[in-house]
Amino acid sequence: MAWAALRPVVKACIGGSLIGLTISDRYFSFAAVHGDSMRPTFEGSADGREYALVKRSPLYDYSRGEVVVLASPVDHQRKTIKRLIGLPGDWVSLPDKEEVRKIPEGHCWVEGDNGGVSRDSRAYGPVPLGLVQGRVTHVVWPPSKMGRVDKRVPSEGRVMPQRNL
Repeated sequence: MAWAALRPVVKACIGGSLIGLTISDRYFSFAAVHGDSMRPTFEGSADGREYALVKRSPLYDYSRGEVVVLASPVDHQRKTIKRLIGLPGDWVSLPDKEEVRKIPEGHCWVEGDNGGVSRDSRAYGPVPLGLVQGRVTHVVWPPSKMGRVDKRVPSEGRVMPQRNL
């Protein structure tokens, strides 16, 4: 008798959970922001009090200046948030090293907005596009910082886009 009363509730909960997982996995998710590497775009904190909305995108549907979530190239279990600076075929200037590097096919160049503390492509080189999991579109928590995450392209001359000849 008790099971008959609970059955519709349990069925709705299981169905809702499956739909939620599908939407989360395919269309969007949330990411906690940790650390100082993306200041001032994100404040970040050790306890992850800032959250961002992540829109899942097809593998090659990204553009320069977007903030993306990716699996860390050094530890694939960890997610990291960085700004997409260069795309396959682009040339990226590294002012600190007085060096220019070409981004190979299937890779991208990512950097934190706070270069002094960010561990990014300047340290580990180009990142496979397959590690990019989505684009960050909005800050959703805390309410005082809620809003759109702006696209910001690096300063003139830092990135030389591939030319289609």
